Amino acid sequence: MADSNTDNYTSVLDLFERACTEYGDSIAFTCLEQDISFAQIEKLSASFAAYLRSEGGLQPGDRVAIQLPNLIQYPVAVWGILRAGLVLVNTNPLYTERELRHQFQDSGAKAVVILNEFLPTAEKVIPDTDIQLVISTNVFDMIEAQPAPEHQLETSVTLQTLPAAIASGENQDLPASRPTLDDIAVLQYTGGTTGVAKGAMLSHGNLIGSVAQGKKHFEQGNTSISGLLIAPLPIYHIFGFCVYLCGNFAAGGQSVLIPDPRNLDSLLDVMKAFPFTGFAAVNTMLAGLMNNPKFDDVDWSHLKWTIVGGAALVPDIAEQWERRTNTRLIEGYGLSETTANLTLNMPETRCIGTVGKAFGFQDIKLVDQSGQQVADGEKGEVWVRGLNVMMGYWQRPEATNEAVDPEGFFKTGDIAVKLENSFYKIVDRIKDMIIVSGFNVYPNEIENLITSHPDVFECAVIGVKDNQTGEAVKAVVVRNNSALTAEQLTAFCREGLTPYKVPKQIEFRDDLPKSTVGKILRRELR
Repeated sequence: MADSNTDNYTSVLDLFERACTEYGDSIAFTCLEQDISFAQIEKLSASFAAYLRSEGGLQPGDRVAIQLPNLIQYPVAVWGILRAGLVLVNTNPLYTERELRHQFQDSGAKAVVILNEFLPTAEKVIPDTDIQLVISTNVFDMIEAQPAPEHQLETSVTLQTLPAAIASGENQDLPASRPTLDDIAVLQYTGGTTGVAKGAMLSHGNLIGSVAQGKKHFEQGNTSISGLLIAPLPIYHIFGFCVYLCGNFAAGGQSVLIPDPRNLDSLLDVMKAFPFTGFAAVNTMLAGLMNNPKFDDVDWSHLKWTIVGGAALVPDIAEQWERRTNTRLIEGYGLSETTANLTLNMPETRCIGTVGKAFGFQDIKLVDQSGQQVADGEKGEVWVRGLNVMMGYWQRPEATNEAVDPEGFFKTGDIAVKLENSFYKIVDRIKDMIIVSGFNVYPNEIENLITSHPDVFECAVIGVKDNQTGEAVKAVVVRNNSALTAEQLTAFCREGLTPYKVPKQIEFRDDLPKSTVGKILRRELR
């Protein structure tokens, strides 16, 4: 990979073009037994970019949504959009009509690249938005010739297929104008787990900064950032986007895209077929994989690292994963607003229970409720500024001013402790903290203890109103063994927790509500 100094780039397109030139015929992505090289992505994305700006009628700065699962079409569409000087709006394919309407309206998207099977929902929403161009694609569009879509939109917008759009742009020139480091590259919507989703404005400089941070961090740990990665994390999520489309791509690696990560049988079949060297996941995915009978059929001997983020890693799950794969698991921490990066462990120096050390090119401080920096070892809210921190929230100046202080520090809303070895330990979200009789109780601590019980698969801890203590602790538990009783679990908690932390209520369920990337949604349990 070329020098990671951002001064050597004018936009993220420089990074893309250098990777395509350097790695040419090497495989960049694999999906459904089909490969696509760096050179092919360069050619296809150039044609798509030309179409968007010519026949598509889009102008620099216009927003284009992508509503796709992990398919080869995704990187082609992403780089085509960015090469056209447009702004990418990553969109969850599983959004309901209400969620989709909000994101399309809020972003002001003028076009959308969408999988055919999602068209019926989009059709209900599009008349209420600024979208004038719909580019549809079938799952196998990049693998074999497909007929025109049978579904026809009953709206006045233009409907085009992705292969036809690419073919139309083949003989047209790329736009002469190019974005700069300060131009918006991506609107990454966030906050859906805590309230109304807001678009974090990520610039071209933010994306390059994220890649530079990752490269430097891995080099310091004597580990390669690139390799053959199994890619189950959705690209529309900032974690997957930065790992697969930015970091691994820039370093010349190959990502094997998984369209449906919820199908663990299929995911494990893919893992058995490739000598993969890297894997990124969330805690719940690791637990589900290890609970599958196919898990031990996978050859783990090539695996160099497993990165976990998106939600807190349960220590018991980490220990099981390391024992069964004979490799080290490294936990990281980041947000959409920080272009996925903040801190990360490394295989040689990782410390289970922490999220590692800070990435370079940024400043982190922990502050108390008055905004004063706390000493090492004390709990404080994580504030950060640097190359990776967003420009602000799209069309929400008040929300931006609340989230970013005058010195440029973004207030994450997460409580952490900086240990003596400069490792950070995330305690919890401020909004998830429970106050019992004036004592601060952090759900993660209780969840970690409960999930260490051999008869517990997973759990979530929330606060509920209590007339005596203000709030009380409630645990919602999924059991491995239906014989486990609330009384037994309460007794187990009493052995490891001070009395005010012991759950006053325990509810058993068959499953827990989760986001599409496997993050447990505590708010839906309240």
